[in-house]
Amino acid sequence: MSWDNENNHQTINNDNDSSFEQKWNQFKQMYQDKWKQYLADWSFKKWLKYALVFMFFVWMGSGIYIVEQGNRGVVTRFDAYANTTMPGPHWHWPYPIENVTNVNVENQRFIEIGYRSTGRQRIGSNSVLPEALMLTKDENIINVSLAVQYQIKNAKDYLFNVKANEKTLKQVTESVQRGVIGRNTMDYILTEGRSQVVFEIKDEMQKAMDMYQTGIVISSVNLQDAQPPEEVQDAFEDAIRAREDKQRLINEAQAYANEVIPKARGASARMLQEAEGYEAKTVEQAKGEADRFEQLLVEYEKSPFITRKRLYLESKEQLYKKSNKVLVNVESGNNMFYFPLNQMNSTNNTASNQLPLNKRLEETSSSSRPVYKTRTSVRSSRSK
Repeated sequence: MSWDNENNHQTINNDNDSSFEQKWNQFKQMYQDKWKQYLADWSFKKWLKYALVFMFFVWMGSGIYIVEQGNRGVVTRFDAYANTTMPGPHWHWPYPIENVTNVNVENQRFIEIGYRSTGRQRIGSNSVLPEALMLTKDENIINVSLAVQYQIKNAKDYLFNVKANEKTLKQVTESVQRGVIGRNTMDYILTEGRSQVVFEIKDEMQKAMDMYQTGIVISSVNLQDAQPPEEVQDAFEDAIRAREDKQRLINEAQAYANEVIPKARGASARMLQEAEGYEAKTVEQAKGEADRFEQLLVEYEKSPFITRKRLYLESKEQLYKKSNKVLVNVESGNNMFYFPLNQMNSTNNTASNQLPLNKRLEETSSSSRPVYKTRTSVRSSRSK
């Protein structure tokens, strides 16, 4: 019984597979017949027309272009300038009607004059003597290496006004450089004139580029190296060392003069001020003595004896005050005494020498000042 069921199930599956294959063949045959009929209805002209339409749209689509940031698109129509486009998507008539050239206006370009760099970092440059050697104003030969950085400021002028832009810039740089170097001496170029020389070269180069309408702007000019030729390098270094020694000695002498002269002027001014102060003090003191004498004369005329005695005592007081004195009590002392008079005198002389100038002058003038006598005392002395 089970064997009969399995045979029936297998028979049903075979019938289903055959029916599915039969339907698929019918479907495929129907579409093949329709496609053949469709191709038979199309003629060669229809095929050509649709092909041309398709090619036209592809050709028109090829005119779409994108200008990258920092670039400018220069559009030419039949190789003549048409317009300049800014960064972004644009469309132009496809080739051969129009063409687009992208020019980078933000990239820094550079050229080397007098040397050629090795490596990406431009280290270990090699000198190019035909470009580097030039004559200075004082008829010396100098080896100069120059690096110039530039940008494109006008894409139209850059592409159409000059044929070989970099070659033209290099020739202009060499010409301007030789002209500026020839107007200056070698010492000026190697020492304090480097920045001025670079400024003149850059200014004249930019004027020449603007005159030629190259569309180039000079960003910077760097004087990489400036030195005498190798054949005279040792002699030139000796001359430089001698010049540096000369300048060093001049600076040292100037520094010494700047240190000594203000001190001498200050000492001179101080002495003048002390002398003027002493003069004013002496004059005022003399005036005071004269006034005192006049006042004393009036008192003397009133009481001559008392005034004479007081003047005598004051004179002795002034005399003993400035002299060395030794007081000895003979009654209560021994018969023999030791007095170090030399040591006492030397001590007093040293103390007097350490006084200021005005004090010493004052003491000298006071010690040499004459003793004034009153008119009455003079008369009395004469009468006696």
